[in-house]
Amino acid sequence: MTSSQRSRPLPIVLAMLLGLGGGLALSGPLASFLPDDWASQTAKLTGQLSNPFAAWGAPGTDVLVLGSDVGGGNTDVMFSIRIENGVTHVTQVPRDTYIDSARYGGIKANALYAYGGADAVKQELAERLGRPINHHLLVNLGAIRRMGDVLGGVEVNVPKRMYYVDNSQGLYIDLQPGLQTLKGRDLEGFLRWRHDEEGDIGRIDRQKLVLTALFSKLTRPENLVRLPSLIAAAGQDLQTDLGPMEIGGLITAMATTRFDAERLSGRPFDLNGISYWEADWPPRDVEAINATPVESQGRQRFLF
Repeated sequence: MTSSQRSRPLPIVLAMLLGLGGGLALSGPLASFLPDDWASQTAKLTGQLSNPFAAWGAPGTDVLVLGSDVGGGNTDVMFSIRIENGVTHVTQVPRDTYIDSARYGGIKANALYAYGGADAVKQELAERLGRPINHHLLVNLGAIRRMGDVLGGVEVNVPKRMYYVDNSQGLYIDLQPGLQTLKGRDLEGFLRWRHDEEGDIGRIDRQKLVLTALFSKLTRPENLVRLPSLIAAAGQDLQTDLGPMEIGGLITAMATTRFDAERLSGRPFDLNGISYWEADWPPRDVEAINATPVESQGRQRFLF
């Protein structure tokens, strides 16, 4: 196989993503030129309407988002996304959450990925959240700074002075308090900083600030067209079992909803000298868990 043959898939994927972005950009302006009864008229002619971005699953489908550190071992950011009844629900799982796993024993939630990959995290969290988790997105936090640059930054009210240097991780955080636009390494540092008395819980609350601001910015019509650029910026630091059209469907579905993020409540405790978070899990729905599709082993892929 020649080098030109090996490089051929990349332009194809880029073309798909550019087409997706163009469709998203044009969908709003074109809709304004259509008559109010366009849908019913078209339905009479065709029998049904086809939405090119309807690849997204039915309402209530959960997606697990995992953020790994630079080393790619533990996942220090974990939350599920669920779109239902006009609301995008985000449930944040603290990294130190204690998981009494039948497969791996008693471990912290952020170590599940290192033990069994994305499928292990989906299965363990689905059992405890009481609902199936069908898909996942794994993002290396190093990609956050590149994606933040594409969006032009995210406006966040930094609550306090933040300064921390870790040369082993290439981490340099130096932020002043106040409302400001964060991007690149500053945005990554804000998401990763946890060097105060609040520890990981404080970091999760700061992540909620970024998620809320990011949702507001990403779902604006002028930014939906940037979806291909965002995915390209993430590169191989974004792994998922979703295809480009499914990601487009997810984003466009989120754009019509209200955003609500919450952290799993609970309390810290020590076990054998190790600090954990005892989470208040919701009541389990056994029937819903049993309805979880076959695990996506082998489906995970890089988009580039």
